[in-house]
Amino acid sequence: MQPIVIGHRGASGYRPEHTRSAFSLAFALGADAVEPDLVATRDGVLVIRHENEISGTTDVATRADFMARRTQKHVDGQLVTGWFTEDFTWAELSTLRARERLPALRQSNTTFDDQQPILRLRDLFDLVDAAAEHTDRALGIVAEIKHANYFAALGLPLAELFATEVSEAGWNTDRLTVESFEPSALAQVRAQGVRGKRIFLLEDSGHPADQLAEFGAGALSYAEHLTTDGLANLAAGRPGSRVSGGTRSSMATSTATSDTGRDGRGIDGISVPKSLILETDDVGDVAGASALVDDAHAAGLEIYCWTLRPENKFLAKTFQNGTRKADYGHWQSEFRVILESGIDGVFADHPDLAVHVRDELR
Repeated sequence: MQPIVIGHRGASGYRPEHTRSAFSLAFALGADAVEPDLVATRDGVLVIRHENEISGTTDVATRADFMARRTQKHVDGQLVTGWFTEDFTWAELSTLRARERLPALRQSNTTFDDQQPILRLRDLFDLVDAAAEHTDRALGIVAEIKHANYFAALGLPLAELFATEVSEAGWNTDRLTVESFEPSALAQVRAQGVRGKRIFLLEDSGHPADQLAEFGAGALSYAEHLTTDGLANLAAGRPGSRVSGGTRSSMATSTATSDTGRDGRGIDGISVPKSLILETDDVGDVAGASALVDDAHAAGLEIYCWTLRPENKFLAKTFQNGTRKADYGHWQSEFRVILESGIDGVFADHPDLAVHVRDELR
């Protein structure tokens, strides 16, 4: 079965991310699904933004009536300065307009700045339903729940808010996939009765924020989750911690993260940065695909990767061409290595380019 192509925040290589035009264009360019990042407003509305701090993706910093809302907060251990969705009602956020997040790199996208409003999750449900009426392809959503542990502490339980909107929109179907960097968020979504696949997002370093909050120094790192034992525990619904003292001979299972999913399983898959799919040699050149895809499949997990982008800035050194970061490098070569690895799906800012390479391989 060929890998699916997921429009990363829509077709964010061509339009400001998370806008109506970015999502619509992604499907027009052949994406099988689109990915929204979800955060909450003060009044509990799920809005689609890359982060809850929105100065880099909206015109909020130009609004005199909102200047006093600029502040500093600790979000998952990071000190962040700006304007935060949880300090606004939806009525207030709906007056803002979206802007390109990477203006220096994607200058053409800035020509669409300040033209489109922020979307809610419910708006995207309507958009995808409308797009599905004009194609024979099954169109889906891969929704990322952001900073769930942080929002819960503010009295904004994202899993409950998400489940309510999914139910009201008639989207509690297999067209919906849920992903998060926090395993507890995936367990909470399932406990709320949301169907569909659950995908655990992992970084190439660090620890899940929710597990750090619960286990402290005993929290498993992302790397430890990707060992043979770690993958088996994820598939079985046993993400946990090291016992005190640092030994991994036994695992203390978290009541917050212990979970069984469809057919008694744990999570359905993992999603990792593409650097973990590309195997490099001693001098840093890409030599092919790593064993991670095969390891995940051996554990009974699907595996996805993020993010396929053609610009030199984002390509592995082997595939860069020239010195300008915004120029396209040998993107087809990098995409081909990843798509030939047996991976189940890829996130792409330019869905048409990923579709082109995938279909060429097919």
